[in-house]
Amino acid sequence: MKINTLLIAKKLSFLFLMFLLIASCETKKEVPSENVSTPAETVEEDPLPSWNEGSSKEAIMAYVKDISDENSSNFIPVTDRIATFDNDGTLWSEQPIYFQFFFALDRIKKMAENHPEWKNKQPYKAVLENDMPTLMKQGKNGLVEIIMTTHAGMTTDEFETLVNDWISTAKHPEKDKLFTELIYQPMLELLDYLRANNFKVFIVSGGGIEFMRPWTERVYSIPKENVVGSSVQTEYTWNDGKPEIKRLAKIDLIDDKEGKPVGINRYIGKKPVFAAGNSDGDLQMLRWADANSYKTFKLYVHHTDAEREWAYDRDSHIGQFNIGLDEAEEKGWTLVNMKEDWKVIYPFQLNEENDQ
Repeated sequence: MKINTLLIAKKLSFLFLMFLLIASCETKKEVPSENVSTPAETVEEDPLPSWNEGSSKEAIMAYVKDISDENSSNFIPVTDRIATFDNDGTLWSEQPIYFQFFFALDRIKKMAENHPEWKNKQPYKAVLENDMPTLMKQGKNGLVEIIMTTHAGMTTDEFETLVNDWISTAKHPEKDKLFTELIYQPMLELLDYLRANNFKVFIVSGGGIEFMRPWTERVYSIPKENVVGSSVQTEYTWNDGKPEIKRLAKIDLIDDKEGKPVGINRYIGKKPVFAAGNSDGDLQMLRWADANSYKTFKLYVHHTDAEREWAYDRDSHIGQFNIGLDEAEEKGWTLVNMKEDWKVIYPFQLNEENDQ
């Protein structure tokens, strides 16, 4: 499916938001002529090998070391080491449209087998014909109809199966890689580094909570219960002696912008001490972390690598980074320059480097 990014308007991306990582340590023992062993030399392993040496990497490691030191005035008890990460554009790519919207478009095409009338009915006709300009002309109501048609009216178990099947086979139309291959290797290493230092890591994303939960554990090692996202209302039913949870065509939580602190409070119950995002939609979450009484770390991923990924910020229709960029610079938050700070973007690029 070819997508002309210039034809995808800001309205579509905003509406969609609404709905929804070893260097070996060699030990050398030298035995002198007196037959007495000398202490082994240990080479300290780099926990962030895909990060270039620089201010971003130094800041992350200095922070973790500081708050983990019981003798430091900034020591944070393990129970309060909460880290929250946005997903789209922070843990995996998000261009030219959010990956979950690719799921919705693919679902319409699959469902159309049982809906021949959609060939002549908007907004479905535009989706089936890959006609993005016409799809946009359907406005909010048309886009809402697509989301609700593909994300509601089924049980939670049925929806989980649909997502698992799609995420296991669907490929990005421009990168020709599984969507789960378009995750950021440096961020995988950061997640591991934080967990190794007793942080509890959560995803807090504008994406659908039940769209992410089926695959986040195997991709990021983040369990289902640590995923906070946008959601539809649900209800419990007793279907011929079988208990089920039905997904309704009604919004429950929009976990974007102001909704992120609300979601954090509802599902986590503590302010994060480490928060990471990439867009204006994450600003309120970083501000919420900044309000913590503990020493905090605010990180923004700045998409600056048009060759290996995409370059965009202030004027982007996806992941717009404008107000957040100004505030991060003003307050001295960590701005990760993707082009300069990361040796590789995706895990599969590690293999490509090794083959060269």
